[in-house]
Amino acid sequence: MFDEISEIRVPEILPVLPLRNTVVFPNIIVPLIVGRERSIRTVEEAMLQDKLIALVPQNESEVESPETHDLLNYGTVGVIIRKLLMPEGEIRIIVQGLARIAISEVFKEQYILKAVISLVRETGRMTKRVKALMKNVRDVFQRLVVISPNYHEEVYITALNIDDPGKLADIIASELIIPQSEKEELLKMSRVESRLQRVNKFLLRELEMAELGSKIQTEAMTEIEKQQKDYFLRQQLKAIHDELGEDDERAKEYIEFTTKIKNAKMPEDVEEEALKELKRLRQMPPQAAEYSISRTYLETMVSLPWNKKTSDTLDIKRVAHILDQDHYNLKKIKERIIEYLAVTRLTGEMKGPIFCFIGPPGVGKTSLGMSIARALGRKFNRISLGGIRDEAEIRGHRRTYIGALPGRIIQGIIKSGSKNPIFMLDEIDKIGTDFRGDPASALLEVLDPEQNFSFSDHYLEVPFDLSSVMFITTANVTYTIPPALIDRMEILRLPGYSEEEKVLIARNHLIPKLLSSHGLTSRDVKISLKLLREIIRRYSREAGVRNLERSIASIFRKIARRITEGEQSPFVIKIETLKDYLGPQQYFLDQANDKSEVGVATGLAWTPTGGEILFVESTIMKGSKKLILTGQLGDVMKESAEAALSYIRSQANELKLDPDFFDQTDIHVHVPSGAIPKDGPSAGVAIAMSLLSLLARVPIFHDLAMTGEITLRGKVLPVGGIKEKVLAAHRAGIQKIILPKQNRGDLEDISPEVLNKTTFYFVDKLKEVYRLALLPKGKTGSV
Repeated sequence: MFDEISEIRVPEILPVLPLRNTVVFPNIIVPLIVGRERSIRTVEEAMLQDKLIALVPQNESEVESPETHDLLNYGTVGVIIRKLLMPEGEIRIIVQGLARIAISEVFKEQYILKAVISLVRETGRMTKRVKALMKNVRDVFQRLVVISPNYHEEVYITALNIDDPGKLADIIASELIIPQSEKEELLKMSRVESRLQRVNKFLLRELEMAELGSKIQTEAMTEIEKQQKDYFLRQQLKAIHDELGEDDERAKEYIEFTTKIKNAKMPEDVEEEALKELKRLRQMPPQAAEYSISRTYLETMVSLPWNKKTSDTLDIKRVAHILDQDHYNLKKIKERIIEYLAVTRLTGEMKGPIFCFIGPPGVGKTSLGMSIARALGRKFNRISLGGIRDEAEIRGHRRTYIGALPGRIIQGIIKSGSKNPIFMLDEIDKIGTDFRGDPASALLEVLDPEQNFSFSDHYLEVPFDLSSVMFITTANVTYTIPPALIDRMEILRLPGYSEEEKVLIARNHLIPKLLSSHGLTSRDVKISLKLLREIIRRYSREAGVRNLERSIASIFRKIARRITEGEQSPFVIKIETLKDYLGPQQYFLDQANDKSEVGVATGLAWTPTGGEILFVESTIMKGSKKLILTGQLGDVMKESAEAALSYIRSQANELKLDPDFFDQTDIHVHVPSGAIPKDGPSAGVAIAMSLLSLLARVPIFHDLAMTGEITLRGKVLPVGGIKEKVLAAHRAGIQKIILPKQNRGDLEDISPEVLNKTTFYFVDKLKEVYRLALLPKGKTGSV
């Protein structure tokens, strides 16, 4: 047990000295200033007796003349060691706390307060936990003494030599700079282990605050020292520059930027904004965070070609020659470019047109843009929009963001160095959208001739004139492009090439280019037109010529290797050896049936890579009036089949069919190549003829293809993709085609070479198709 109370003898009643904002702990010597009249009398009475006095904290420190109810019910009994008189009637006493006391009653006697007291015994034993707490308290207090100037090393040395846990807790508690209420709480605690725990908690809190304060002070001192060092170095540098007679670098930079701004010939409001930003830059210290941002902005502003243009080549014959030299056919697009030049030549100035090249992959959309730039003598810039989802890619980032940059439009203009380049926006149909914005909507301003004269980039925050730029966009399809964006562009379609066109393109364009890029000459390799056709048919099923170019390049690479290995040229490539260069045959062209069959019709389909023929097969079986449709058909194609069947049932008598043919049967319509999705209304005629052939038991001419949408009244409506479909029939060896009458005008886009070999039948009713497609009974053969 921790108990030294038995050695202390105190009377039961003691004079009370009320304490304000002070707590006296046992075994601690404390100086006190006594100024209140009642307190002075209390000290004098204690000095006349045995110098013992009850030191009791007040409830409220603001009370000037405390009464019995203004004191706590616990305190410390102390002995007055010394008393000194002070000026102005005050006295200074030095007291030593002896023990904790509990107060059972406070009363007033002859103007002073007295209390009935009892000594409080400390409880607890010297356990391992208490020893560990003592060690931890000493360690934490030592760290606090080292860090904080408010705690003295002498107190730590005293604490280091105390073995009594209660005394250790009290001496450290008396030194702690903690609120009065927390000190009163420690004075009230008689259990030593609990008091040590609470002291340890307060120590840790004070240590944390002291460490944080020390860190803040260290950082502040470091910053002050750095600023002082920077100032000193700058003054030295200035003195050196002055001594050497060198101009101030910042002044030179300011003059340089001013000159560039004036020479850029910016619009008046833009120049004013640039000079304003330059003034801000001059007032900033170079080490400021915004200095580099402001400087980069000014560099961007003076880099823009505000008033720089390239002169267009207005020699129409020369432009036409260059376009013909780079690209085969494409008559409509070439005519449109020539028209633009003609108007520009007459007017002297014209807003840049906004074209949209629509066509399957590999037909030369991107290379055509480069060719137009070369023909006009303009700079060419291309950006790919495929997969872009952030609006800032178009409009730029605001300068408040770290690493902000202008959008791709302004970056492209800077790269071009001209305000009237050919600007190609590739893959505009593949723009995405997400939480970062809608790039397609941002393009509305760029591609609108009525708005783009004052295009505002978020980074620049000043208008830039894009009206002189010729924008060319490319896409494979139009249905993914927002209607508002399509409305701002002039659509120019690039359909797929026929086989003969591909042969000519390969002979006149691809082969010369690939020979040069592979280090070969026309004497090293011989490729016949017949071989080119075989490559097209076997290895490059596409609307364009990209795979054809890869196939020819593969042949040339193998020839180049053979030459470097010592073999002698020329190398004559034969059809029989083609697989040695390109491997096994990759594609097998759909060919027309070699005989006419019941229930089998040949249709025509459009695909993003060109056109294809498709076969519609029908069969009938016993069942319960079900129409079964297979071949991965889309909803529109299924509806065409249902419309065809409904029309045939409604016209059964006229068609000399059993009106009840569908009552106890199922009809199955299948379109082969079931792994490929198919949709659209253009197979309506082929489905109707397949069903009618099946029900009438009359074959359909095998060398006849057909396309067109049907209605329940038996009308044949026009469809799209006529050129691609006709080319697909031509590739498959079909030379007779049924088309809707309203599609007659679409044949103008087809080359004469294909038209001369094909017979077309134009219809506007299904009845006309019957007479053309169904074999007369008892006959076989072709139409």
